[in-house]
Amino acid sequence: MRRLLRSISGAASALILLTVSSGPTIPPATAGAPAVTASVPEDRWPRWRWPVAGVHTVVNPYRAPAHRYGAGHRGVDLGAAIGAVVVAPAPGVVAFRGTVVDRALLTIAHDDGLVSTFEPLSSTLQPGQSVAAGQEIGRVDVGGHTSPGALHVGVRRDGAYINPMLLFDDVPRAVLLPCCESF
Repeated sequence: MRRLLRSISGAASALILLTVSSGPTIPPATAGAPAVTASVPEDRWPRWRWPVAGVHTVVNPYRAPAHRYGAGHRGVDLGAAIGAVVVAPAPGVVAFRGTVVDRALLTIAHDDGLVSTFEPLSSTLQPGQSVAAGQEIGRVDVGGHTSPGALHVGVRRDGAYINPMLLFDDVPRAVLLPCCESF
């Protein structure tokens, strides 16, 4: 299967079009450049586990910025109870654990230039520790920009933010509904 992600940004909103055909696509990692789609061979496309168990509710979706320093939401906020177990979505090495401003977070470096960040997350893991896919990495905490009961998941590829939803297994397909009466 191929996924084509195209972002169209306006002054106050973003429209994301997701088309399913014959294999996923992922934006290239060009620092400062607008996101553009580029194909990735299906055999190299990582399939990640969901970091929280249960119903996967996106309470705040990814919104690509118009430029490197533009407004947007560089990740997704998933509904998750405070104290819920969070697992590594893929194998990797802990790159950072600590508090940034008021956010307890953990960053994992994965293969293919992918880096994931989870916040707010309390964890006892230390930088340099290896983690396996599905291994507990911490528990949902409070703080940061998410409302209590949500976990922010951000992903960068070679330094550029991408939509984490492109990586998760079993992402529900969008259903298009008629919006208007014909004139």
